[in-house]
Amino acid sequence: MVAFFASTILSVVVLRFVPVWFTPLMFIRCYQQVKEGRELRLSHHWVALDKMSEHMPVAVIASEDANFMKHHGFDFKAIEHAAKRNKQHPEKRKLGASTISQQTAKNVFLWPGRSWVRKGFEVYFTTLIELMWPKERIMEVYLNSIETGEGIYGVEAIANENWDLRASQLSKAQCALIAVTLPNPRKFSSKHPSAYMQRRQQRILHEMKFVKF
Repeated sequence: MVAFFASTILSVVVLRFVPVWFTPLMFIRCYQQVKEGRELRLSHHWVALDKMSEHMPVAVIASEDANFMKHHGFDFKAIEHAAKRNKQHPEKRKLGASTISQQTAKNVFLWPGRSWVRKGFEVYFTTLIELMWPKERIMEVYLNSIETGEGIYGVEAIANENWDLRASQLSKAQCALIAVTLPNPRKFSSKHPSAYMQRRQQRILHEMKFVKF
C-alpha cells in the first residue's frame, strides 16, 4: 500500500511538469492494430497550451464540461442529472457526466473500461491531479492526450493530419469541430463531418460565447 501511494503520488507530481508522451490507450490501440492485421499508426505531438489556438480549450469546455473552471474534479449536478435521465430513459444511450479532469485522469493513468475497480482508480487519480495541478495544466494534458482519430492523439496531431496546420493556427470553427468528435473520435471525423456533426458544431460555437478560460 505504501509503495502504491508513493509511486502514484510521485507520478502525478512528475507529470505536473513533464510532457505526457505516451498513454496506456496509445499502447492498447497499437496492440489492437497489430492483432487485427492493420497498419500500425500512432500520431502524437506534444505542444504547450500557449502554442494552441485560444479557441481549443473553450471549445472542449463548451462541449464536454461547462463547469470545468468551477468544480474540483467532479460535477455532482451533472452526475445527478445523468443518473435521473438514464433511469427515466433506459432505452436511450447512456448519458455520461465525466469531467475533463476525470477524462484526463483516465487517459493518462488508466485503461479503458467501465468496471467499478477502474472507476475507483479514476476517482483517486482525479482527486490527485485536482490537488496538485492547476486547471491550465489539466487542460494542457487533456488536449495533448485525447484520442482525436484513428491512431491520432492530441490537438497538434489532428490539426496537422486534417488541415496541415499547427494547433496554434486552428480556427474557432475547426476547434468546435474537433470537440464534436471527442465522444467517439474513431466514428466521427473532423475532416469529413456529417450533417449531424455540423449541427453539433454550430451548437458548440454558440455555447463558446459564454465560456471563460
